[in-house]
Amino acid sequence: MSKKILIITGDGGETLEVLYPYERLREAGYTPVVAAQSTDRKIQLVVHDFADDFDTYTEKLAHMWPADVAIDDVDPAEYAGLIIPGGRAPEYLRLNENVLNIVRAFFDADKPVAATCHGPLILARAGVLDGRECAAFGMCEPDVTDAGATYVDAADVTSGNLVTARAWNDNGPWMGAFLKLLG
Repeated sequence: MSKKILIITGDGGETLEVLYPYERLREAGYTPVVAAQSTDRKIQLVVHDFADDFDTYTEKLAHMWPADVAIDDVDPAEYAGLIIPGGRAPEYLRLNENVLNIVRAFFDADKPVAATCHGPLILARAGVLDGRECAAFGMCEPDVTDAGATYVDAADVTSGNLVTARAWNDNGPWMGAFLKLLG
């Protein structure tokens, strides 16, 4: 079995939801592979946080990170699992038909999939949430339930081959559950 794990993200991806899984996978002996729309330039990751005088989260520029492979060049058969971090990247990546096809291929093969924060927006658009339980950032609850899932407000929610979480502060339990699915 492959030890490669695909991480799909892009500009506006949440730093802690990309880099924590990346390093945790390396620690566990896996090879994380970051896929983005292009490998021509580095991805601009961001940090989301909360301020007392702000109605929603704030966003600040964070690390730049190179993509290992372009989304158009991904062959899902080469990977043991898939991670979809949050941030704003899922908002536009869910419009990429190749991303949706990659997601469907992982579900068709019953391979482990992890998504957090806004990542379930991609799962909803791919049509793979119907009948499942799913965590996500609270503002994504309508998208998750409209896709046929039951929204669960928890740090790690496992539903078949899928493990989801609310946001970066759930990284530990979320990645622990994902690594358990990987075996």
